[in-house]
Amino acid sequence: MPDAMMYQEEMFVVLMPGAAEEFLTPQELLERLEGILRDRQQDLPRDLQRFGTVTEQAQHLRDTACELDLSPGEAMQWYVVRLEK
Repeated sequence: MPDAMMYQEEMFVVLMPGAAEEFLTPQELLERLEGILRDRQQDLPRDLQRFGTVTEQAQHLRDTACELDLSPGEAMQWYVVRLEK
């Protein structure tokens, strides 16, 4: 069950292997996850296989997880952050 705090995010910090951290909006993270998942439909994590569209898969992943394995030993991670104004 997703935590209600996940729906109050302002930004996400995204960590990719070999890259500097990035700050993305919820929509930008969704688009990034969709791009990755679109290329991995034959090798989806088990919990994403029940969703019919890439968008649904990405939304579920964004809202309920904080990591996606990209290859053995490498993972994409994302965390909700609040930027002070």
